[in-house]
Amino acid sequence: MWNYSEKVKDHFFNPRNARVVENANAVGDVGSLSCGDALRLMLRVDPQDETILEAGFQTFGCGSAIASSSALTELIIGRTLAQAEQVTNQQIADYLDGLPPQKMHCSVMGQEALRAAIANYRGETLEDDHEEGALICKCFGVDEGQIRRAVLSNGLTTLEEVINYTKAGGGCTSCHEKIELALADILAQHPQVAAPVATTKDPHWQEVVDAITELRPHIQADGGDMSLLSVANHKVTVSLSGSCSGCMMTDMTLAWLQQKLMERTGCYMEVVAAEAAAY
Repeated sequence: MWNYSEKVKDHFFNPRNARVVENANAVGDVGSLSCGDALRLMLRVDPQDETILEAGFQTFGCGSAIASSSALTELIIGRTLAQAEQVTNQQIADYLDGLPPQKMHCSVMGQEALRAAIANYRGETLEDDHEEGALICKCFGVDEGQIRRAVLSNGLTTLEEVINYTKAGGGCTSCHEKIELALADILAQHPQVAAPVATTKDPHWQEVVDAITELRPHIQADGGDMSLLSVANHKVTVSLSGSCSGCMMTDMTLAWLQQKLMERTGCYMEVVAAEAAAY
């Protein structure tokens, strides 16, 4: 079970401003009912000084999505649009005394809705999120721009973190390679994002990468694939996709990788497959 703070529970069971705002002059819609979570943020903004007088929301999603939407409205009421623009998804999570890593995408959804509402008020058209080639995750409708903003705002450096913060790749897993390529491109353009974690990366990381690189061609030849999610405390978590997902040979594949890693590192290594999760 997820470890929810008391504040998350409070904002879920007693959401603030969960209502339609009459005479709203700023509306931001994000997500999709067909893809999972969806949020409509409504603001009534004073045209004289651009202060947010009212904020309300309608959310279709889990408890964390409702709590994050509630927290967002509490954070922005009384602020000017310029001040509200500075609110980050991490501030939403902090306001709730934290969110489980797997639920951070709910705070990101709130930030994206605020971004859309402010653009709507100003009569601006946000860039077309789903231009040809830009859509990364079809399951949850996540494009490269959303991934880029999440990575740069939160210092994300791994596939697992991108999944937690955007939901991209949390469904069928077929887009994992696209996410990894997009992440590599973003980090190459912004090396300062990856720099802080360089000294804390697991000492066996490269050995794991080399072992998986050696194994992948054999898996791909059978119509499957394997991606590395994390390495920590002698535990390696991988994602299996294609024919490997649910295959009867999965245990043998993981056992082979585990044996190779123990030979390479000289210590016990546990290898597990992450279940495809619909966060």
